[in-house]
Amino acid sequence: MKILVIGAGKMGTWLIESICLEHDVAAYDTDLNRLKYLFNTTKLISTSEIADFNPEMVINAVSLHKTIPVFNEIIPFLNEKCLLADITSVKNGLREFYMKAGKRFVSTHPMFGPTFANVKDLAGQNAIIISQSDEEGKIFFRNFYNTFNLNIFEYTFTEHDKTIAYSLSIPFASSMVFAACMKKQEAPGTTFKKHFEIARGVLSEDDYLLSEILFSPFTHNQIDRISERLNYLKEIIEEKNYPKMKHFLDDLRENMK
Repeated sequence: MKILVIGAGKMGTWLIESICLEHDVAAYDTDLNRLKYLFNTTKLISTSEIADFNPEMVINAVSLHKTIPVFNEIIPFLNEKCLLADITSVKNGLREFYMKAGKRFVSTHPMFGPTFANVKDLAGQNAIIISQSDEEGKIFFRNFYNTFNLNIFEYTFTEHDKTIAYSLSIPFASSMVFAACMKKQEAPGTTFKKHFEIARGVLSEDDYLLSEILFSPFTHNQIDRISERLNYLKEIIEEKNYPKMKHFLDDLRENMK
């Protein structure tokens, strides 16, 4: 298949390197330095070259806030049958965009990022494929993800964003609160250091991505749950209530099974 990958950042480069030996792949990025070291890949330096390459599928791997604008920029250079694909973490607005564009699409979310995942060993990691996607596109990504032994889930656009609000907003918000409590002093504990590294990794993510995940309409309830549980823990601490604390800890351990 002739595949064009738009955006040669960390995830875009991973995609290119993963598919370029089995498919005819081209890469386009406005930052030409990102194209330097790509192998077995046609490097496009202008949108006008997209029509000459004539891709059968375009995988949009740019930053979240640029996804729809970039699609709008390149669609005039694509043939009518070209399949649009995205790998965004938040799907807010994409369903409406695809319906308006009137083109075949496949929307997916590899639920691992370069910050924490070892892209050389992804076995057991997860990926989501949006169920409303084109069947050919779903087959392509299902086969692709299977080569890495990923766990594959199929959700609607809404189900996806609800899942992300749960799986990302809770650790993101917790890490931000942890970071907000930092002060300039040495803390040698192993547990502290692990939390510190996680929080630093979260904060290395793109500001817009962090904002969009936390601004999701499904995030507010998750933040309320954190606040509610934190207030309850504070109450136990103030009371120095050992039986209540044990019950609370037992519930936490049960949740983690």
